[in-house]
Amino acid sequence: MEASWDDLRLFMIVAECGGLSGAAARTGLSAPTIGRRILALERTMNRLLFERSRRGYVLAKDGEILLEQVKQMQKISTDITDWHGGAFKDPVVEVAGDTWLAMFFAHHGKALSKGPGDIRVGFTDCHETTQHINRDRLVFLTIAPPTSGNYAILQSVVMRYAVYKSIELAQTEDVPWISLGKETSRFPADRWVFEHYDREIYSWTNKAHMLLHLIVSGQGRGVLPCFIGDMQPSVIREGDIIEDLTTRLYIVVNDDDRRRPEVRMMMDRVAGLLSDHAELFAGRGGA
Repeated sequence: MEASWDDLRLFMIVAECGGLSGAAARTGLSAPTIGRRILALERTMNRLLFERSRRGYVLAKDGEILLEQVKQMQKISTDITDWHGGAFKDPVVEVAGDTWLAMFFAHHGKALSKGPGDIRVGFTDCHETTQHINRDRLVFLTIAPPTSGNYAILQSVVMRYAVYKSIELAQTEDVPWISLGKETSRFPADRWVFEHYDREIYSWTNKAHMLLHLIVSGQGRGVLPCFIGDMQPSVIREGDIIEDLTTRLYIVVNDDDRRRPEVRMMMDRVAGLLSDHAELFAGRGGA
């Protein structure tokens, strides 16, 4: 049985982070899952790759040898990606964030790419995972920037949340709650309703975009980021900003990638677009 490239890349991340917790923060995988995959890799290769201790994971002799080989494979993979990219006239950059940010960027796509002759841009919804953060040519938006690894991180706008309901329910006080399911709630805003009103939830969904549709259709009230809720003509806020959910947005790119002209340009465009809508993200209106 041969080792998979995904497992080899995970091995490299664990080696760079010096342990499972750092690798978990960087990949979005749980530490036990990473530990099992590393152990399976060692069994597949019949070699000890790490020395385990309370201080973390330290490369064993065979691990040091393998790491150099994996780094060479990573360089070859990047070179192949660059070569393949040369088959297209215009460079490609991916912009990724949670469901709400993906919707926002798709709505403002013309601010990021003018079409043929400009950067080709892909919009990716990463609401349920952070594994995409390791992709090449990626501009990643997150409220939880990585604390280890080779990344360039740019602080961006303040993001606020509030409770919203359909205009049809404006005069209704006893409105049921709508929430994301507990199994798919990664962010504090996802969890807020069931942490505060668990027994009053009568509708829930496992997809963030469905939450918006349920609120718009009058199924109940739920929490939305202000830059989404305030732009919906058929919903209104209920109450004030939920200050406990106020957070900061960060723009993250691979530190090597940011030297690519198209990535640097897209990073600047994303930063400019967010800055232009800072009041909207902060819950103070705007367009």
